[in-house]
Amino acid sequence: MASRAPQVRTDEATTVLVVPGMHCAGCMGKVERALQATAGVHHARVNLTARQVSVGHDPALALPDLVGALQAVGFTSQPRAEELAPPPSSVKPLLAPLAVAGFACMNVMLLSVSIWSGAEGSTRDLFHLLSAAIGVPAIVYAGRVFFVSAWNVLRRGQTNMDVPISIGVLLATGLSLYETLRHGDEAWFDGTLMLLLFLLAGRVLDAMMRDRARSGVDALLRQAATGAMVVAKGAVEWVAARDLVPGMVMRVAVGERLAADGVVASGASRFDQSLLTGESAAVSVGVGDAVHAGMLNVGGPVDVRVVATGADTTLAEIARAMEAAGQHRSAYVRIADRASRLYAPAVHTLAALTFAGWMLAGGGLYLSLKIAIAVLIITCPCALGLAVPVAQVVAASALMRGGVMVKDGSALERMARVDRALLDKTGTLTMGRPLPDAQVLEALPQAAAGVALALASHSRHPLSRALVEALAARGVLAADLAEVGEVAGEGVRGLWQGRPVALRRPDVAGGGMACALDMGDAAVWLIPFADRLRPDAKAALGWLRELDVECSILSGDHAPAVAEVARLTGLTAQSSALPSDKQAAIERLQHAGRHVLMAGDGLNDGPALAAADASIAPGTASDVGRQAADFVFLSDSLLAIPRAVAGARATQKVVRQNFILAIGYNALAVPLAMAGHVTPLIAAVAMSTSSLLVIGNSLRLNLMLRMRKFEQEQ
Repeated sequence: MASRAPQVRTDEATTVLVVPGMHCAGCMGKVERALQATAGVHHARVNLTARQVSVGHDPALALPDLVGALQAVGFTSQPRAEELAPPPSSVKPLLAPLAVAGFACMNVMLLSVSIWSGAEGSTRDLFHLLSAAIGVPAIVYAGRVFFVSAWNVLRRGQTNMDVPISIGVLLATGLSLYETLRHGDEAWFDGTLMLLLFLLAGRVLDAMMRDRARSGVDALLRQAATGAMVVAKGAVEWVAARDLVPGMVMRVAVGERLAADGVVASGASRFDQSLLTGESAAVSVGVGDAVHAGMLNVGGPVDVRVVATGADTTLAEIARAMEAAGQHRSAYVRIADRASRLYAPAVHTLAALTFAGWMLAGGGLYLSLKIAIAVLIITCPCALGLAVPVAQVVAASALMRGGVMVKDGSALERMARVDRALLDKTGTLTMGRPLPDAQVLEALPQAAAGVALALASHSRHPLSRALVEALAARGVLAADLAEVGEVAGEGVRGLWQGRPVALRRPDVAGGGMACALDMGDAAVWLIPFADRLRPDAKAALGWLRELDVECSILSGDHAPAVAEVARLTGLTAQSSALPSDKQAAIERLQHAGRHVLMAGDGLNDGPALAAADASIAPGTASDVGRQAADFVFLSDSLLAIPRAVAGARATQKVVRQNFILAIGYNALAVPLAMAGHVTPLIAAVAMSTSSLLVIGNSLRLNLMLRMRKFEQEQ
């Protein structure tokens, strides 16, 4: 399970190093142990998804000392750039080796057909030479993925799963060349290429799932504008965000986002701050009110005096919280990674014992080496390497058909363990879109409805946009208005048939969202709005209870709005929660031994989504929410959440079966190989057969997910 975040000392510096060579839990452990063993280092925490490590150390400790500590265990590193960027794809470098291995394997297998059919003499020698001409370059190119990794650890006196793979491939290739040059009966280029093909296929599938796990930090920082129009000495000029300094005055037009934190210096407007608070309605601001980077101006133009820029903004604080939370969650060790720790020493021991045993029994160098190679090949971790990623890819495809996108394969493992769910209100439990009361719209006279549509169409306020959509859907035609204008914080006004009309803020503030339609003849229509629950919300919560997942609401919205949703769903609720409050609530539950699922959609949910054991966001969420979450559901139905939990648990069941198949295969095949009853070719075929069994068992997930209630709409 994930370990807890270290306590930060006040007398330490923090350095973040990018370590591109990390790709598994074994790498993660080596990096952390190497740094923690360095004098002056207080703690080191790896973020495997971003391939970086955060190091807390004495201020006097120099960067070269940290880089050198990692170099000593075979990992190159460099300090992270100031501007965060997503880690490079781990799939792309594997595609070309996979294609080469597949192409060469098919051609060498075709050449081998004649040999299997009984070709002898010069014909057999010719096909062996052709196989070598195709196979050796392909093996060198496709196998470098494993050779480079094995060499990097061996020269440091260590080992990993790639070491026995590389030894087996190189020995099989060398022995095949020896047999070819001495006109022998056997050569195993086809088996070696088949081995590489399956190994690379498993690694590509695993990398595909890892690459879907992207930090939401990059998307978060993009919420701020890249710059602002700054007023200076009567002139207005564009200044990039990195060049803004406190005291400057930004002129923010309607539709622009803020590039820095500040206070309103002049003017009045409304700002959409849903990314920060989750509140769906825009808030009015005036002189002296604080505004933050990333907020969207939806009212009128204002001047904002800068008080914080760059790393000091609220956005940057949330980004740092998300990054720290991501490091906390990435400490989770996946099933396949745990199994791989035992693999290398076990295979090395078996192959060495086999070679030594046959040498002592008088088998000679050639026969002993041939049998040891067969042991290495037959124990190659194709089935083990495919056990997890194939099941995860099949499950991800099946869940996608049910409207749930899986972004991170390891999240399926973490999602399978959740027993506590925290649900945001706006945009998660509810649709996140204010809808006007249908009965009130039905009662509006035709003329009043036309005026309301015309007035609302001149405003970008969320309530105005919702009113336009609702009235247009009813076939209402907009009235002809004159002298239409919008006053920030007050509403839209105009003239209809010579009479003043307005769509404005109600005179008496109520407990919910509403606007008033003033027809200018003492007739005022109050149009209430509500953010409605998602379809199947109660059915989804019932299904989660069946799965023994306890649910509650954790929202940044105001108490009255949250209380109404809590009443409708029967859930306990915490309202007015800041991003730090949400993260703290998750950590309290985790310290109590609970495995937490966070469901949220906004920027304010980013740190919580990253800190939870597993997380899910709707497709309508902000970029930050979608990228920080492990799962994204694409339909309006809330059934997607229990569907993801149940699907993850079904996937873990199949993964466990795959490991049993892989281990069972080795238990049967290894004794035969050690006894000398298996050639390297038969070993490669047997290894491939075990991989096909794992793939076939994983494909059962498609049927399992259809047979259960994953596809039901309750």
